[in-house]
Order: sequence, then C-alpha cells, then structure tokens
Amino acid sequence: MKIVVAGGTGLVGAAVVDKLRAAGHDAVAASRRTGVNLYTADGLADALEGAQVVVDASNSRYTDYPGALDFFETATLNLLTLGAAAGVRHHVVLSVVGSEKLASSGGLYFQAKAEQERLVAESGMPYSIVHSTQFFEFVRAIADSASDAHVARVAEALVQPIAAEDAASAVVETATGAPTQRVVEVAGPDQFRLGDLVELELRWAHDPREVRADTEGEYFGARLGAHDLLPSPDATLYWSHFTDWLDRRT
Repeated sequence: MKIVVAGGTGLVGAAVVDKLRAAGHDAVAASRRTGVNLYTADGLADALEGAQVVVDASNSRYTDYPGALDFFETATLNLLTLGAAAGVRHHVVLSVVGSEKLASSGGLYFQAKAEQERLVAESGMPYSIVHSTQFFEFVRAIADSASDAHVARVAEALVQPIAAEDAASAVVETATGAPTQRVVEVAGPDQFRLGDLVELELRWAHDPREVRADTEGEYFGARLGAHDLLPSPDATLYWSHFTDWLDRRT
C-alpha cells in the first residue's frame, strides 16, 4: 500500500515512514527536505499519485494563531484536495490530546490545530484523528517555553507523556487499518505532575533551572485545568516509561 506521510522527515513522521517501510508498505516522506512543500503544494501532486492513505504528521513553525492557522488551513486543504484527486481513501491526522480544551482556554496554536481537525472531519474524506499526549522528546521545549531567567514556571497540571516512537506505532496502526471516522487517543503508561516531569528532564541534563508549579501558569498560551492534558479512560496506553527512556539516553 502506498502511504504518503506529510511531515515525514520530522520527529514522529520519520519514525512512521520507517515503520511502514519495515512492514512492507510503500511509504513516501513528503516534506520540504524531500522536495514537497505542503503550503505551496509544490511537488505534492506527484508525491500523492497512486497513494491510498495520507498521514499528516506535519507541524507549523509558527505558534501564533494567524501563522499557525494559515499553515494548517492551507496545508490541510492542499492535502485533502490533491489527495481526493489522487484517489486517497483514508486521511490520518496526528494531533494533541485535549486540543479542544486547550483551544477554548486561549491556546492560539491549539485553536489552529482544532481548525485543522474540523476541516478533515467535515471534508467528506474517510478519516482518522490520532490524539497523542506530550512526547517525551518535547519535555525540554515545555521547560523552555515556561522559563524566565533561571526559573521554569510550569502549569499546575497532570500529564501522561508518551515516547514519540510509540506515538508513531499508533499512527502506523491507524493508517493501515480502516478509517475510524473519529478521534482515537494514545498515551504513555505513567502519570506525572507537569512540574515533576520537567524536573526529571532538567536534572538528567544537569540543567540548574528551578522548577515551580504555578496555578496561574500557562501551557503554550493556554490556561490549564488540572486534568486538561490527560487522556480519556478509553485511550490506548503504550509501554515506554519516561525514566527508562532517560536511562537509555544516558
């Protein structure tokens, strides 16, 4: 089966491509690095020719609402339109657990992601949306976004992070199955307070920043409730533990 992975040279997208190829599929990585521009559509029609499935694991370089919205709207419509013309039968999107809550809580980036999901769900194309919790590999970015001088002020919230490799496995399983016509959620096995998770990452890196949990803290512009980043009870849990992942990095 030919499966085009938009954002196929990124953190999760590259792992999706590798796993698909290992399973015998014709996986095409579509990104600017491979000559495919999702925004301008340059090279996209050629990449999609003969594809049965599209996986959108792309991301916006912009976190402000106008920039992120412009990217996600344009790229998504290009993928849907040219995908339909090429005969694509399944459109898969990788997104974020709690995206609706984060969007309604003032997270401008998440408002753009919610619009991406809406476009796909209302397109008429058979689809699946995979909501993932935060990647292990993303914890440092969470700390950096919340830092002021030598203090990282993170939101007082609970998280259940997942390894990017496991998220990629979930995307592969979804992409090679029948369209779900709904959101499916995936997460790691362990729950942390966000501050404790960031503390583990920074101590592993010998980073001297102090971590403070703040009830008024924001998560990339969104005001968080304690459970807003947690998956639903019916989420599929994967097996990699954050502390084991840190040990392997060491």
